[in-house]
Amino acid sequence: MKHDTIVTQPVIETDRFALRPVRRSDEGLIALYAGDEEVARNTSSIPHPLPPGSVEAFIQRAQSEDRIEDVWVMDGSAANGAEVMGVISLKRVDTGKAEIGYWVASAFWNTGLASEAVAALIKANPLELDTIYATVFQDNPASARVLTNTGFQYLGDAETFSIARDATVPTWTYSLKLD
Repeated sequence: MKHDTIVTQPVIETDRFALRPVRRSDEGLIALYAGDEEVARNTSSIPHPLPPGSVEAFIQRAQSEDRIEDVWVMDGSAANGAEVMGVISLKRVDTGKAEIGYWVASAFWNTGLASEAVAALIKANPLELDTIYATVFQDNPASARVLTNTGFQYLGDAETFSIARDATVPTWTYSLKLD
């Protein structure tokens, strides 16, 4: 019998959902939603199609004691919503600095879910950061609006390789200084 690893990261509550650590039981829904080509194409790290075992490996990394990225699931079950609606993470890049990443299942696009998740994570500041960075593809203006609506400032243009697209994609880079 496999058991979930106890992950020492907080649960962050909002009115519509909780941001909670990833569980093994999330594997099926994460695979379903991250396996959507439109979701994968809006990220740099999700391949399409998803290779066998990739979600299980993702969960193992998220639960690892020596992880450099803390991952939360957007779980709406307490408010009669879906148990997995998306994923948000903070990847440590330096002392007091991290890069935020997120994706939302296409069934929940245009509902304000990403903005609410980003705002909740910023407010909780579970890693006690002084700066958060973010990068979005230039052909995904909705994700850029999430960042600007939550206080991020535009830094400049860059490029990032997208596994799902198998191409280098133009990006916008943002930062947020925290108090």
